[in-house]
Amino acid sequence: MSRTATVERETKETKIRLTLDLDGSGKANVSTFVGFFDHMLDGFARHGLFDLDLKVDGDLNVDCHHTVEDTGIVLGTAIREAAGDKKGIRRYGSCILPMDEVLVLCAVDLCGRPSYVSDATFSAPMIGELDTETIGEFFYAVSYSAAMNLHFKVLAGGNSHHLCEAMFKAFAKALDMATSQDPRITDVLSTKGSL
Repeated sequence: MSRTATVERETKETKIRLTLDLDGSGKANVSTFVGFFDHMLDGFARHGLFDLDLKVDGDLNVDCHHTVEDTGIVLGTAIREAAGDKKGIRRYGSCILPMDEVLVLCAVDLCGRPSYVSDATFSAPMIGELDTETIGEFFYAVSYSAAMNLHFKVLAGGNSHHLCEAMFKAFAKALDMATSQDPRITDVLSTKGSL
C-alpha cells in the first residue's frame, strides 16, 4: 500500500503544493525561495529517507514567516494523510543527534493529539534569509497539522546554523522511526484501538 500524500493549499499569502512519500529513498525537489529553509527541508527528506516534492510561492516581499509556517501546515497534513490509519507502525520515534558542538533530542508520538514542546533558542536572528523565530512556528504547525506530539530538547547548544540543522535532521530520524512498520504490530499500537 502506497504511503504517499499530495496536499495543495492556497491563501492570499502563499500557494503550496507538496507530495510526500514516507517510503521513499531521500529524494527532494524543494523550492520555497528561502535558501536555508530549502536546505533544511532537503536534509529532512534525505535523513528521513522520505521523498519530498515541494513548491511554495509566498509573500516574501513581506518576510518569510507565512512561507515557513504555511509549509509546516501542509507538511503536517501530508504526514497525517500518508500515515493513513497507522496500522502496523511503531507510532513512537526518537533521535539524539549531534552536529558538531550541538546535541539535540527529538521525540515523536503519532498519537492523534497535537502538542509541541521545545526549549530551542537561537543566538542569531537570521540564518541566511530564514528568520530563526519562524523555526518554532514551522514545527508547531507540523505537530498540529499532523496531530502528533513533537518534543525537542537541546542537550548542548551553540551555533544557530548547527542547532537548526540538528533539529531538522533529528525530526527526520524520529519521524522515520515512528512511521516505520513493524511486522509484530498487526493493528494500531494503542489500547484504545485507534490513533
